[in-house]
Amino acid sequence: MTENYIDEINYDKLVEKSLKNVMIDALKMVAKDGLPGEHHFYITFNTRCNGVNISDKLLEQYPEEMTIVIQHQYSNLRVEDDKFSIDLAFNGLNQTLVVPYSSVVYFADPHVKFGLKFELDDNNNESLSELDLEDDFSDNDDIAYQQASSGDNIVALDAFRKK
Repeated sequence: MTENYIDEINYDKLVEKSLKNVMIDALKMVAKDGLPGEHHFYITFNTRCNGVNISDKLLEQYPEEMTIVIQHQYSNLRVEDDKFSIDLAFNGLNQTLVVPYSSVVYFADPHVKFGLKFELDDNNNESLSELDLEDDFSDNDDIAYQQASSGDNIVALDAFRKK
């Protein structure tokens, strides 16, 4: 019998995993029944993470992070255990994006002023050591970020992290 020994419980990772499940469950509901009412999602992900699959043109345009909006014009939302895929139109061209949950750094539903900010695993990030969401948004994305993050329901895990 092999004994697994841990010297401390990593509550940060446990909480982050639970919060990611909130996002995953919301995506599952939308994949099954569509977006109810005025709900819509902003999802920011690291484009360089392992498993992300986007076109070379999008990768060139968004070399570090990309924010997608799931609202009116999307199709084929498929939610799997470790990732989701979705068809979105960019400049009139439909493209399929594959986004592992481990690459997501921000999830928001501005309609209810709810948002979650996530940390990337060090071993999943190919080129970035730290992310600052606010520095990487274009002007339009910055407005969306401000709208999404203006509510009181943003959950940041920074307060729980060791310094």
